[in-house]
Amino acid sequence: MMLGACTEQPNAENPFFTEWDTPFGAPPFDKIDEEHYLPAYEEGIRQHSQEIDAIVNNPEEPNFENTIVAYDEAGGLLRKIGPVFGGLRSAETTPRLQEIARETTPMLSEHYNSIRMNEDLFARIESVYENRHEMDLDKEQLNVVEKIYRDFERGGAALPGDKREDYKRLSERISMVSLELGENLLAENNAYQLVIEDEADLAGLPSGVISAAAEEAERNDMEGKWVFTTSNPSRIPFLQYSENRDMREDILMAYVNRGDNDNEHDNKELFIELMMLRQQMVELLGYDNYADYFTAIQMAENPENVYEFLHTVWEPALARAKREKDEMQAIIDREGGDFDLEAWDWWYYAEKIREEKYELDEDEVSPYFSIENVREGNFLLANKLFGLTFEARPEVPTYHEEVEAYEVFDHDGSHLGILFIDPHPRPGKRSGAWCGTYRSGAYENGEKIAPIVTMVMNFTRPSGDRPALLSWDETTTYFHEFGHALHNFFADGRYRRTSRSVPRDFVELPSQILENWAGEPELLKEYAFHYETGEPIPEELIEKLQKSEHFNQGFINTEYLAAAILDMDWHTSDIDENTDVNAFERASMENIGLIDEIIPRYRTTNFQHIFGSGYAAGYYVYRWAGVLDADAFFAFKESGDLFNQELAEKFREYILAGNALYEGMDAYVKFRGHEPDIEPFLIQSGLK
Repeated sequence: MMLGACTEQPNAENPFFTEWDTPFGAPPFDKIDEEHYLPAYEEGIRQHSQEIDAIVNNPEEPNFENTIVAYDEAGGLLRKIGPVFGGLRSAETTPRLQEIARETTPMLSEHYNSIRMNEDLFARIESVYENRHEMDLDKEQLNVVEKIYRDFERGGAALPGDKREDYKRLSERISMVSLELGENLLAENNAYQLVIEDEADLAGLPSGVISAAAEEAERNDMEGKWVFTTSNPSRIPFLQYSENRDMREDILMAYVNRGDNDNEHDNKELFIELMMLRQQMVELLGYDNYADYFTAIQMAENPENVYEFLHTVWEPALARAKREKDEMQAIIDREGGDFDLEAWDWWYYAEKIREEKYELDEDEVSPYFSIENVREGNFLLANKLFGLTFEARPEVPTYHEEVEAYEVFDHDGSHLGILFIDPHPRPGKRSGAWCGTYRSGAYENGEKIAPIVTMVMNFTRPSGDRPALLSWDETTTYFHEFGHALHNFFADGRYRRTSRSVPRDFVELPSQILENWAGEPELLKEYAFHYETGEPIPEELIEKLQKSEHFNQGFINTEYLAAAILDMDWHTSDIDENTDVNAFERASMENIGLIDEIIPRYRTTNFQHIFGSGYAAGYYVYRWAGVLDADAFFAFKESGDLFNQELAEKFREYILAGNALYEGMDAYVKFRGHEPDIEPFLIQSGLK
């Protein structure tokens, strides 16, 4: 592979080639220039290749240390570069970073393929795998051997030579197509603006929403106007409150049609190519389809079990959604509206139901959930359950002025890690919310390296003299991502491959369980304070929140499940170049009886979760893990103590920290004492 002008002594001015003397070894974002990435990647590939060659050419017989551990530890420079580049490309991208990604993606894909397809390396790993039970290995060591062997096998290493080349070609192209799909979606997100010039068109919108739209207009040099975008903090309040039905339709359809506008950023052809490439790749490995390949190593085990679960939940969810639809139509008819409910009306009339049925106005709730309050609520929960404490560290370098850094201390006062919090939408940030790491927790020379974890969101911004006031959905999302952060902090395996290794349909358990605490009165009273008066959230408002717990759950479950089923249908079907994306999607939704008034949470052309491999054939995992988190939280309820530290310690030991020893159902049963019961999930979701 030609890597350009690599040298044995890389340029010391490149921060990636030096030890980081920043506080806590955080990335020196202020010193990293965009032009540092490409030479750093080139050098990282060169060093990694040398390390792999050293393993392959070791004259000693393959054993755990000289093969498995050596492989697990190789690639240190690439592990240093990748999280920084990938993190910024998601949270603060630029045209130049996108160009570099197009250069480095095929380069890295070729590099990792050359490792996975290295016959001599695989022979050594296979030798250790076949003799693992004679090597006096402990459980964690056995797990890492088996995981690494499985990675190679699923990565095509066991294929004959000609098929290995086909696999390499397919996986390299998949990487590029996934990259292009994501870039197109970001461009579509940034392309749309609903510009309002007539103040009359703001009718129904709360003052805070109007102020935020005016500030968005100012940022876009349109003073005196109001700008709304497809980002959640802008789009959703507009759909909830705007009396202008035509404009509601405009912004909703702009959102759902992203990637399906027959323009330069259209994703239809690329998506079909991705489906075909995935199908060809897994057929080489002996699987019927990509869903078979994905679920083979998940708790679900096979697509049939996934479909059975989804349809079990689908029927009551759809029935509830139809009842919600009828309630909304009744309001339209009562008000003299001469039209049938449409998708762009749902949020608006759902808000009317919330006010009528539960006497609850989102604008009445949000003043108690300033972003600072919600952050402190998360920190307080972590303290009550696990004894953690947090301290702001403004001296830690960050990549944007809005990003905050906190040092995290364990229950014994020891340093646990660093947490970055990046709260608000920007043009360079992809949509949604996620948690990642700039440095994963690991062991080097027997000592634990503390992780640097990042939470990235797209929450409501401050407006005028008002702080950022979060909706209830944003509040629970904050708790969700914080749960992922705790998982990253607590993961405690000795080897990188298995330290935080869990099935994809288990990984949402640590995040989703924290959402349960967000609305519990015992915690609410300690973090939900009015941003102006400082008064705690009143009992009557807590009661309204609890009574409205199942509000709109038909819609919420149905739009999610529709997307999960669409994902499974794509990854279990025969796709060719003549497959019509929109026709396929319509047929998929007609097959399950989705009503016209509800659109899947993600349509095919903007389904970012399945553009990459992480959630492809796996979007179902949120509800699958929902069964786990509802049952796990019920354990705390049963105990009579929502902050039961003995239970929390078991949860930390088996679910969060012990991933190298226990996985999936084995881990869950270690914590709970039995397999999960679906009943708490159905009750919690308003489906029973």
